[in-house]
Order: sequence, then structure tokens, then C-alpha cells
Amino acid sequence: MLDRLKLRTLEGKKGLVIGVANDKSIAWGCAKAFRHYGAELAITYLNEKAKPHVEPLAKELQAKIFMPMNAQSPGEMEHVFAAIKQKWGRLDFALHSIAFAPKDDLHGRVVDCSQKGFLQAMDVSCYSFIQMARLAEPLMTEGGTLFTMSYYGAEKVVENYNVMGPVKAALEATTRYLAVELGKKGIRVHAISPGPVATRAASGIAHFDALLNKAARKAPAGRLVTIEEVGIACAGLATDGAKLITGDTLYIDGGLHLIG
Repeated sequence: MLDRLKLRTLEGKKGLVIGVANDKSIAWGCAKAFRHYGAELAITYLNEKAKPHVEPLAKELQAKIFMPMNAQSPGEMEHVFAAIKQKWGRLDFALHSIAFAPKDDLHGRVVDCSQKGFLQAMDVSCYSFIQMARLAEPLMTEGGTLFTMSYYGAEKVVENYNVMGPVKAALEATTRYLAVELGKKGIRVHAISPGPVATRAASGIAHFDALLNKAARKAPAGRLVTIEEVGIACAGLATDGAKLITGDTLYIDGGLHLIG
């Protein structure tokens, strides 16, 4: 698909992508699109166990920066942004595509969620986006774009989505507040809601295959979105032509969110 689209609308832009785990990741689809349209990229990986899966992808993207970044490891995100400042001196866009909840809390009822599990899910899935925005702000001297990944379960109750529903709702509210606070600096903030996608992270949701099949039947488009389609949409939002789009949850789901 990307080969048929020849525009180079991100030439000269510098971007950070957090959350590439493998070639099925939404973050990978976005990173490919950013690079295809001409951006130079910094790519992070979770830890040494994840590195062998991500490093070949970073090489394919000709990533200028490739570093570990675990949201639960103090200082790691700061080190990534310090490397970006040293290498480029600025940043034009950053994509946050990480989320986590302990398995017992994710598979159980919200009312039974442990305090520790809830706080951990909020820290990794929501607060780290605030942290990313705070570190990106001084590098976005000419404006920029911040992305995070949400899901329809933030708005409506989705069976088996459980504690991640309230967490993603907080993430979408955070997007709105950041958009207002950073808007005067020309920094746009987007929550992207792609609908269900068969990623490794999503496979942790109970009965996820059934959710995928049901969503594909319900979506007005008659199918689910691909990671490449999410990436192309995000790349468009990172261009200068999208400077007045900010603060919303943007659904890239074939119209699935329209169906009750």
C-alpha cells in the first residue's frame, strides 16, 4: 500500500516512536508510514528480551536512534530524550503506543481490580504519555504532534476489556488537557482509536479472537483496520497540513464506533 503513495510530506521531520514490539505492532505500522513519507526516526525497545525482535525493524527504518525505554524504569525515557536533543536538537512528532495491566487485573472485573494493578496500568498506559509530552515540549520549538493509542472501550463498555476501559478513558481526557495546554506552542495532541487489531498486546485480553470476529462483522466498512492504514492516517496528521487538528479522539476503525 505504501509503495503506491509517493508523496514525501514528512521530509526533514524528526520523530520518536515508542512501542514497537514486533512487525504486528500498531507502532510498527506508524513507524513505516512516517519513514515512507520522509521522516527520520528514533525507535525504542522495551528491554533486552525485546531487542532482537525490534532491532531488525529499526535497521529497516534506518533509525538514527535506537534505545531501550521501559516506562517503569526510572530515567530511561529521560535518556531517550537526551539522546534526541544531542542528535537532532529538536523533535517534530512523537508516538506513544504502550499499555499494560497485570493479567489478573485485566482478566477480572473492574470492581475486583487491585489498587496496585490499577496504579500500574495507569502509570504505564496513561502517565507515561504525560511524561512523554513534558519531555517533548522543549524540543518542539516550531510546534509538533503527539500521538497516543486508545480504544473504543474508553467510551463504551466492551466485554473483557475490563480495567483498561477506565485507563483509556483517562488517557483520552489527558489528550484533551494536553492539547489545550500545549496548543499555543503549536503542539497538537491526538488520541488514535483504531478499533481491535491483532497485536501481541491485545492478545492478552480474554476471548480476543471472538472480539475481533464480532468487530469485523459489525464495522460498516466490513473489515478491520490494518496497522498500515493506521500509520498512513497518523503520518497525515503529523504533516504541516494538519496544524489545526488537535485534542480529539480520532477513530480509524472502519466506522465501528458508530455501531452500538
